Amino acid sequence: MPENGYRKHESFEAMMRRFKRQIEHDGILREIRDRKHYEKPSERKRKKRKSSRGRK
Repeated sequence: MPENGYRKHESFEAMMRRFKRQIEHDGILREIRDRKHYEKPSERKRKKRKSSRGRK
């Protein structure tokens, strides 16, 4: 879990921007979106194969 302390002489908006960047960097939002709906293992494999085909 990212921790974001309040820096001296820092505005609330700047602190929130830092926090959002930290979450984005850690991949937390991506994980939340992925876990929002249950995905069967077969669907997960199919999606993984499809994405790997595009990389070649």
